[in-house]
Amino acid sequence: MDVVTLTVPLAAMLGLGTAFGVVLVVVGLTGRDNGPADSDTESWLSRFASGRGPVDRRRVAVCVAVGVLVAVLTRWPVAAVLCAIGAWVLPAVIGPDRDHARRVARIEAIATWTEALRDNLSGAAGLEQAITTSAIESPEPIRDEVTRLATRLQRSWRLTAALRAFAAELADPTADLVVAGLLMAARGSAGQLGEVLGELAASARAKVASRQRIAASRKSNRTSARVIVGVTLAMAAFLTLANRGYLAPFDTATGQLVLLAAGGCFGFAFFWLAKLMRDRDSARVLQNVAGDPHREAVVRS
Repeated sequence: MDVVTLTVPLAAMLGLGTAFGVVLVVVGLTGRDNGPADSDTESWLSRFASGRGPVDRRRVAVCVAVGVLVAVLTRWPVAAVLCAIGAWVLPAVIGPDRDHARRVARIEAIATWTEALRDNLSGAAGLEQAITTSAIESPEPIRDEVTRLATRLQRSWRLTAALRAFAAELADPTADLVVAGLLMAARGSAGQLGEVLGELAASARAKVASRQRIAASRKSNRTSARVIVGVTLAMAAFLTLANRGYLAPFDTATGQLVLLAAGGCFGFAFFWLAKLMRDRDSARVLQNVAGDPHREAVVRS
């Protein structure tokens, strides 16, 4: 048995171990919540981790399983790592754009709630009562946030503090504009608040229509990505099963480096494509306004 026969399975196992280690690092970074860190000492790695949501452990298991399967079939460590990473990243690029649908539904809900709040102002004793009434039939995508806003008001939070916490929970530029108008009204600058809310609701619905047009124009990019991935995987699977000898050069260390370079080119192309398809929201006007709830929640005497 020659040296190459021994080293290829060993290299495949080492590559698989490396991929599994990377997955564990990602899980460790994204699965913990140690509270806010000092902005002066916070590292770029901490900021990266804090911007990610909780890890789907089932998805991690699928990626590891894909890496193991590819390592067993090909005995190529680079292919195992690339396929494990691809199983994690590609669904967001070639799959349905669920994030876009969630954002659009949220903006539509904000517009609907704003219109309901405008209508409630005419029959309510004040802004706080109008907000509390609007929570009864608030739209589903923002129902939890509106309910918490009404609960805070019922627990004698100051209106400005409750609205700031509400804006921080929604974390949406459209919601920030609505909350900014409500904050001005709460500070005695109500003016024609009903008309302002109506205009903000109309602006939100126009934003939804714009997002829908943009999503329609991006469908061709997503279709192209699906075709490229499908053809590449089909060709690789066919050559692996039908003509293994054609891929023999990849069994060497040089072949693995070439495969790594090719995978890097594909990875950069898909990263750029994902960046082009990503929604770009306007900057929030009420960024980091929630404050400390223990200081903001003041009980009225």
